[in-house]
Amino acid sequence: MAFLASPSLLPGASAPLGATPAPSGVNFSLYAREVERVELCLFDGAGAAEPAVVLALEGENHRTGHYWHGAVEGVAPGQVYGYRVLGAAADGECLLLDPYGLAVAVPEGYRRERGQRRDGGGWAQAMKSVVADLSSYDWEGDRPLRRPARETVIYELHVRGFTAHPSSGVAPDKAGTYAGLIEKIPYLQQLGVTAVELLPVFQFDPQAAPAGLPNYWGYQPISFFAPHQGYGSGRGALAVLDEFRNLVKALHLSLIHI
Repeated sequence: MAFLASPSLLPGASAPLGATPAPSGVNFSLYAREVERVELCLFDGAGAAEPAVVLALEGENHRTGHYWHGAVEGVAPGQVYGYRVLGAAADGECLLLDPYGLAVAVPEGYRRERGQRRDGGGWAQAMKSVVADLSSYDWEGDRPLRRPARETVIYELHVRGFTAHPSSGVAPDKAGTYAGLIEKIPYLQQLGVTAVELLPVFQFDPQAAPAGLPNYWGYQPISFFAPHQGYGSGRGALAVLDEFRNLVKALHLSLIHI
């Protein structure tokens, strides 16, 4: 995305961790011990090779204990970013995801063997974090169901495996996705299911598997707070985040825990 304005760096705050939108910009906070320097890299898009802007978090104004922080004016939700860290345990060649990031952008040319390290093409093939505004989503009064355990019938399922095959009856454009699982809610109700337990749905590396095979199960998470992009029917990190929340809301509306 293009910047709304030329970003300027203010001291910001150490809490909360992650990227937190505010009326004038975004506050970034990262916990990092035993490092000498932290740089916040802002990109124009998921496939950008080099950051459009690099902001150094340094000095007393941008460090509180082991927390590195800064408020960046002129950026907004949808901003693609990552961290470059230098110190005894980091050489600065890797682009790091935000551990508290809520959305991840996976470029089309992502290759696990190159990881997050800079190569001849820069960081074009590296995953990047995306600023998300949780307050912008309308939950329409949704609340946890709080059903007693004695009344709970749990169905464990894999989002892709449950909806990808044509026999699932899910529309082809939604097969293997969160939106496809919404289509299967009536089936779960017919079974008497009152809770679903999803196999890993946080962002994982789809290529973390033996050569020629995909990572099907997702038990190697790389971003615990971001929904897995591969299970989204729409394009874009924020669209996938909304699609996952639509699933949660639809399950609760159907009186099914998640």
